[in-house]
Amino acid sequence: MQLGSSHHEDFDFPIEKFELMLKTNEVLFFDAAEFENIIGHYIDSGRLALAKKALKLALDQHPKSVNLLLMKAELYTFEDKFEKAMDLLEDLKSLEPNNEEVYILMANIYSKQDLHLQSIAILKQALKIADDLIEIHSIMGMEYLFLEDFENAKESYIKCLENDENDYTALYNIIYCFDFLNQNEAAVQFLKGFLDKQPYCEVAWHQLGKLYFEAKDYEKALEAFEYAIISDEYFIGAYLEKGKVLERLKKYAEAIECYTLTLQIDDPTAFAYLRIGKCFLKLNQPEKALKHYKKALHEDPLLDKVWLALSDYHVKIKDYKKALYYINKAINIDEENVLYWKHFAIINLELDNIKDSAFGFKKSLELGNYELETWITRTDILIELQHYEDAIQTLNHAEVFFTNTAELEYRYAGIYFQLGEIEKSKLHFDKAYALDSNYRYIMRDLFPDFNL
Repeated sequence: MQLGSSHHEDFDFPIEKFELMLKTNEVLFFDAAEFENIIGHYIDSGRLALAKKALKLALDQHPKSVNLLLMKAELYTFEDKFEKAMDLLEDLKSLEPNNEEVYILMANIYSKQDLHLQSIAILKQALKIADDLIEIHSIMGMEYLFLEDFENAKESYIKCLENDENDYTALYNIIYCFDFLNQNEAAVQFLKGFLDKQPYCEVAWHQLGKLYFEAKDYEKALEAFEYAIISDEYFIGAYLEKGKVLERLKKYAEAIECYTLTLQIDDPTAFAYLRIGKCFLKLNQPEKALKHYKKALHEDPLLDKVWLALSDYHVKIKDYKKALYYINKAINIDEENVLYWKHFAIINLELDNIKDSAFGFKKSLELGNYELETWITRTDILIELQHYEDAIQTLNHAEVFFTNTAELEYRYAGIYFQLGEIEKSKLHFDKAYALDSNYRYIMRDLFPDFNL
C-alpha cells in the first residue's frame, strides 16, 4: 500500500475519502479529528467492522491520540471485552488524570456489568475534575435509578437542573422519582419553587397540573394547564390534559373545544377523537359520538379503547350483536385486559350465550378481577348450566376473598341440595341465614325446588 498523493486533497467529506481509500487500496492521510468523525459515524450507524478498520489505520497514523485510544476502549466495550477496555482506560487515566471522558467510560463499563455502586464511585471521582458537571450528575442519576435508589437519583437530577434550568429531561426524572417515593406534596412544592424562577416553563406547569389532577384538585390542575398553554400555545399535551380536567368538571362542551384545538395544531390523533366522542355521548349527542369514534378508528385501528367505546355505545342502544363484535376486536388487541373479558361476559349474557358468558367471567377472574359480583355471576351461570362441581370450585375461590358472605353461603346450600348432599346443604343454609336473612330470596330465584 502506498501513501496517497496530493490529488486526493480536494475531498470535502472524510467518510467518502476513507471509503475510496478502502476501494483503491491506497493509504491516505487524515488528521486525528477526521478519524474521530469517521469512527464515530461508523459506531453510530452500527457498522463496527468499519469502525475497527478505521481505528486501526487511525492509530497507525496517530498512535498517541488520547481521543482515538478512548474510541478503542469504547469499541472494546461494545464487544464486551471489559477487561481490555479497563486496562486501556487505567493507562489513559495515568496519562491524563483530569480527563473526564476516561472516568465516564469506566463508569459505563461498570454499569454494563451491573456494578452500579462501582460506577457511582468512579463518577464521584469525575465530579472533582469535570468541566461538564451536568453530564456526570445525569449519568449518576441513571445509575441510582438502576439501584432503585430514588432519593439519591432525585438529588442527582436536581443538581442537573441547578446547572441548566432548561434540562427538561432532568425535570421529568425528578418528578418520576418523587412519584416512586410517594412524595406528591413535596413534588408540588418543588415545582412551585422552580416556577418562581422559571415562570414560563411549560413543562413544569404541565407536570404540576398532572400532580393536581392525581390529587383530584381539578380547579388548580386546570389553572396549571392554562399556564402551560400560555407558556407554549402549541403544547399539545397541555391541551389534552386540560380537556381531561374539563371532563372531570363535567364541562363537556369546553372539553370538546380543547380537544378540537389539538386537531388543528397538529396531525389528528385517535385519542383526541375518542375523547371528543365520549364528551358528545355525555351531552346526549350519540350520532356525533359515533362519528368521532369512527374517526378515531380511522386514525388508529389498533387503539383498543376505541373498540371498547364502540362496544359500550352499542350496549346502550341494546344492539348486543354489534357490541359483541366490537368487544371481540378489543380483546384481539389486548387479550390480557380484565375489563374487556368482563364486558364480553356481560354482553354474551344479554345474548343468552350462556357458555360464552361463563368463559368470559372465568377469564376475567383468571386475570385478577376478584369483585364479588364477578364470582357470583359466574357461579349463577354455572348453576344454570348445571355444572355444579365447577360452581362449587368457583365458590371455594371466592371464599378466599370473601369469607362469611351470605350470598355465597346460600349458593353453597342450593348446589349441595341439587347434588343430594342434604347435611352440607342444611349447614350452609343455616350459616347463610344467620349471616343475613334478607338474601334468602336467592334460594327461590336460583333453586325453586329447594326444601329442607
